[in-house]
Order: sequence, then C-alpha cells, then structure tokens
Amino acid sequence: MSGPASGEQSALATACLAAGDGRLRHGAALKFFWGPMDCGKSTLALQMDHNHARQGRRGLVLTRNDRSMGPQVTTRIGLAHSAIEVTDDLDLVALVRGRWADGTRVDYLICDEACFYTVAQVEQMADLVDGYDVDVFAFGLASDFRSALFPAAQRLFELADEVCRIQVEVLCWCGRQGLLNARVVDGVVARHGEQVVIGDTVDHADVRYQVLCRRHHRTGDLGPAT
Repeated sequence: MSGPASGEQSALATACLAAGDGRLRHGAALKFFWGPMDCGKSTLALQMDHNHARQGRRGLVLTRNDRSMGPQVTTRIGLAHSAIEVTDDLDLVALVRGRWADGTRVDYLICDEACFYTVAQVEQMADLVDGYDVDVFAFGLASDFRSALFPAAQRLFELADEVCRIQVEVLCWCGRQGLLNARVVDGVVARHGEQVVIGDTVDHADVRYQVLCRRHHRTGDLGPAT
C-alpha cells in the first residue's frame, strides 16, 4: 500500500519535524486530573506549576470560566495565580509556537477548568505533547449538572496518557462520598438548561452548585435547611 502524497501529510507530522528530528527528547505526557467541585483541582494545578517552576522549567497557566471571572486561577483556600484566559478561538499550538518565536521557553502547560475548553483544544493539547514535546497537565470536572460528560472531558478521557481522579474526598450532606455536581436554581435541583452556567456555591446565590452523592443527585434531595 502506497503512503499518502506529500501534500496530504498531516499537520501533526509537520509539527514533529518542527520539534527537531521527530524524536521526543524526554517523553512528554498529557495528564488529566479530575474530580467534583471542592476536591482541590485548582489548588493542585497551582501546586503542579510551583513544583515544575522551582526545578527551572518554564510553563504557561491557562484557565476558562474561573470562579473569579477574570484571567486567573483562584482557589477556595485563597491561592491565586495570573493566567491566560482561554477562548473558543485560542489555538494552543499557535500560542506555544508564538512564545517560542519571541524567545520564551515553554516546557509545559497548566490547563485549569479544562472541561470548558473546546474539543479542538484538547486535540491541540495532544499535538503539543506528541509533536512538540510539551507536557500538558489538565484539570477539570468530568460531568455537568445532569451527570453527563463534558465534551472536552470525554476527549481527555480518550486521549490522555494518564487520567487521575483527585483523592481529596468531598462529602454529600448525608455523609456519603460526593460524586456529582448539582445545579440549584431557586432551591431546586435543575434537570434542564445550558450545559455551562456560571454560579456559586453559597446558599443565597440565585444559581448555585452543590456536590451530592448519586442517590441524592438523582432524587434532588438537597438535605435539611441550614
């Protein structure tokens, strides 16, 4: 069977050549760290960035729909770090290549709230790993308020070299392990609506989110009033 014509070579094949002789230097990886709200995803993302930076590596921190609604990664325990805001039209490969062209080294990406990225951007994460030897560490939710996978999270499950469930245990009001993120609108668990709606976790918010066990997510039981 004859190979593809030169004009039909994939962009990824071209990227591998651009990385040098096409061979990986140390074997970069795409890793996806996931869990429900309050399990410490953003905290771990900032810790990961700190650990790599103090060993002399250079990275970029990215986020989308952070709770602060600004270009930064924030955590519920008070940590914060400036970040690049991800939009639908941001090309992650072009971003890294642009930094390289400016003389800035990029060894890794920290991609917080990766569940809100586009599927194309997840593909670009894989391209950076396979074609450019850039490590990508993605952090995010797996499922939405209906317990359906976010498209980007599904693609990360399919493509990532490692998928790690964050081990910080989050509890439902009943004491069982919290697994699912409920959207609460006017005091009732919502079953329909847009997949992404920014809310809060405080009780007085018009739209808020609460982690529930599977039983109480399915029944819509938010527990006794506080």
